[in-house]
Amino acid sequence: MLFRTANLSQLGEFDEIIDVRTPSEFAEDHLPGAINCPVLSDEERITVGTLYKQVSPFEARKVGAALVAKNIAHHLQTSFQAHPKSWRPLIYCWRGGQRSGAMSIILAQVGWSAHKLEGGYKAYRRDVLEKLAILPQQFSLRMICGATGSGKSHLLTALADSGHQVLDLEKLAQHRGSVLGRLPEQAQPSQKWFDSALLQALQKLDPARPVYVEAESNKIGTITLPDALVEAMHAGECLLVETPTEVRVAGLLEDYRHYLANPELLITHLQALHRFHGSKQLEHWTALIRTGDFAALVAELLTLHYDPSYFRATSKHYANLEKARHVPLVSLTKDALREVAAKF
Repeated sequence: MLFRTANLSQLGEFDEIIDVRTPSEFAEDHLPGAINCPVLSDEERITVGTLYKQVSPFEARKVGAALVAKNIAHHLQTSFQAHPKSWRPLIYCWRGGQRSGAMSIILAQVGWSAHKLEGGYKAYRRDVLEKLAILPQQFSLRMICGATGSGKSHLLTALADSGHQVLDLEKLAQHRGSVLGRLPEQAQPSQKWFDSALLQALQKLDPARPVYVEAESNKIGTITLPDALVEAMHAGECLLVETPTEVRVAGLLEDYRHYLANPELLITHLQALHRFHGSKQLEHWTALIRTGDFAALVAELLTLHYDPSYFRATSKHYANLEKARHVPLVSLTKDALREVAAKF
């Protein structure tokens, strides 16, 4: 065998990490820094898989080999064409099988020091989950608690700008963590992608220094937080942000202004609250939206839904909430937030 193998502990030894899986597999998640040079497209993989099941493994391999050879030739003529003889690539597929093996053999025959990752992406994914089950417990988390719209996310940003360590879970999950938390024109990442991004964020933190995190439930939109992280968050020291209602309403109108331009979308998303508040209340909120009285809508949503549910959940799960340090926020301007962050 011309190529050699490497394991996850050796990732830093290579000039490039090449993911030869399909574009959709790569988009779902991949090793940090990897580039996608698929040996089969999504459509080609389906074709080969169908042949394997409906005709025979031999016919599938024959067609698959031709497609793989064609695609590897394309990468040699484009992505790899300018690489010197000293180039050291690490190649992986789903579990270190035929796709990465084919690429590794050909690159090694060219003369490059090609290595195949033992266990492929499957080994990497297992390693991510194992580390996420342990790593969160190493940190001293300081939980930023407070009612919806109190400026927790803005304070987290100000703390980061002031040099404090922060873990911004909503940024990683690309969601604001509520029924209306979907970001405009931006889908959430896959669970696997989030887990990888979370691990990378945790590995950059210093366990000797506190880490500020916004209090969340165990789910942010469609993303589920690792159990070990949720446990560490629940056990963390709490800071309770207190912001006047009128400031919260104004801030939420600014943060969620995309809904003001699309009232029908807001009405649709609010239907998720029907099981909590019933048809009559939803009809009232729909009327406020259609008349453009968004300030009244936000104030009612805070009073009737978000505040009771938030404090019920945080009181239940965050053991140190009763002895939380109180953090008054009279304004959500950058200057005000910077001034508060400087006192931490």
